[in-house]
Formats: sequence, structure tokens, C-alpha cells
Amino acid sequence: MPPASSRPRPTLLDVAAAAGVSKSLVSLALRGDAGVSERTRERILVVADQLGYRPSLTARTLKQGRSMLLGAVISSLDNPYHTEIVAAVEQAAEAAGFSVVLAHGSRERGRLAGRVQQLLDLGVDGLVVVSSWVPEEVLVTAARRAPVVMVGRTATPVAGIDSVNNDDEQGAALVVDHLVARGHRRIAHVTSSTRPAGIARRSGYEAAMGAAGLGAEVRVVRPDPAALDALVQDGTTAVFARNDVEAVDVLDHALDAGRRVPADLAVVGYDDTMLARRARPALTTVQQQRDVMGTRAVALLRERLDGRTDDVHEVLEPRLVVRASA
Repeated sequence: MPPASSRPRPTLLDVAAAAGVSKSLVSLALRGDAGVSERTRERILVVADQLGYRPSLTARTLKQGRSMLLGAVISSLDNPYHTEIVAAVEQAAEAAGFSVVLAHGSRERGRLAGRVQQLLDLGVDGLVVVSSWVPEEVLVTAARRAPVVMVGRTATPVAGIDSVNNDDEQGAALVVDHLVARGHRRIAHVTSSTRPAGIARRSGYEAAMGAAGLGAEVRVVRPDPAALDALVQDGTTAVFARNDVEAVDVLDHALDAGRRVPADLAVVGYDDTMLARRARPALTTVQQQRDVMGTRAVALLRERLDGRTDDVHEVLEPRLVVRASA
């Protein structure tokens, strides 16, 4: 017997011949058509499985007009925020009968643009983009071929593209208000981001500090090792980090310097990823509703596929989750 890799791919005709039925009946059974008896359907499914039959994506796309594939593009795999949104996208997509193809671009614009093109060439019915690094012109061009939903902050809404994001200014204000209410005045913000969400969080931090009468105390620190080493020992009593990843870095530097968290230094993150729950002490953080963001992204794609043409931009309200670190 030739190796599996050299055998012809089983076809509908092969399944029909082995099951002793017509090709059209096999097609109906595999589609779950109500006109096929349960006994016959079961026999056909067993035969198809034994032969290793898998429906052709190309044939299905030509026949149905849809591939039932959605593409998900993320900046990178190293931040749980991205992967947790994709998990929600996949769950919502599967519930609607779609499969998800994931691509990432390591925060490289050219690579991300290439990933978008590859997914479109694969024939996806829509794209969920969880990255502000994809060039706007790439998104606009992509939206001419398939619906696109941006998850996360963009500098400005992009015509023809839906979006779901968090109110980052409000999230930052929640952090500052919480820390001020606990008596902190020397509150630093750790960030080096030039991305829209990072800029919005910094703006929210600065505005909230000003509103609390602490404009003179505003301090923005880069998340590099030397700067964090200096920060945790200079008398600062609270730190608001741009995301949970950078907040955990602050925790590490504080503990290495012998500072107690939160007795000597309160630390707050942003995103409420699994890192926040697993850190020690557990991290106070701003919760982005990643499950809602992923679910709404799929819903918006389906609405576009069903004919909606107007743009939708949804902004979700953040919530501060208070844990042991602050």
C-alpha cells in the first residue's frame, strides 16, 4: 500500500461508492440536511471518516460563497492581552460555524502587512485585527476585499472598518483616583508607548493627576531596567504601569530592591490578564473586557457579511479590579 502522503485525496464519489449511495446524498448528509435519515447519515459519516474524507475548502467556498474562515492578526504572542482576545474570538467564531486562522507579526509593520495579505489570499471571510501596528492603508485595502474589525485603540476611526476598544482615558483616571484616595501623591506612570492606547492612558493619567491637584507630581518613566531600578528606590509611593507585563516588571524590581508591595510601593497594571492573577502579590489592574471585545468583533464581522454598510465603533467601559498590590 502506498504511503498516505502519496494516495489520492478521497472525494465525494469515493464516499458515495463505499457507502452505496449517490454523490448528492453524501453531500446532503455532510451538510446536515434534514432530508437525510439519521441511519443513512450515520453510515455516510462513518464511511467518510474511515476513508479520511475532508471537504475541499476551495469547493466549499465556490459553492457557498464563503470559506467559513476568519483571520485574526495580533501584534505578537508575548502579551496575554492579545492571545486572550483571540481565544474569545475563536470561541465566538466556532459557535457561529467559523474557524479561525491566527497570524502575528512581532510588532513589525511590514511583516504584519504581509500577514494580512496572506490571510486574504487564503480566502478568509473577515479579519479581526488586534494590533495598532498594521498600517492604515493596509487596513483600508483589506476592507475592500473582506470585512475588517479593529480590536483596541486606533488614532482615529478608519472609514469602512468597525472597531471595539476600551476607554483608556477613563481607565487611567480610575487608577489615579484609587491611588489618591489611599493617600498617594507621588504616583509615577511607567510607559514608553507611542501607540494610540498607550498615548491615551498617559493622557488620562496626566489629566487625572491635574484634576487631583497633583500636576506638579506627574512623572513618566520608561520601562527599562535602569529606570525601574531608580524608580523603586526614589521615594515614589505608587506606580501605574501601561499594561500588566510592565507592572510585573515593576513588581520584580521592587522586590529585588527590598521594597514591600504595597506597604512601601503600590503597583497597578492595565488589562487584567492572567499575569495579574498569578503575580505575587496579585496585581491591581484595569480590566478590559477581552471576552466581550472578541465576541463583539465576530458579531460585527457577521453583520458586515450579512449586508451592513455603516461603520460601528464601540467603546467599552473599563473597571478597576483591586487586588493585593494596591
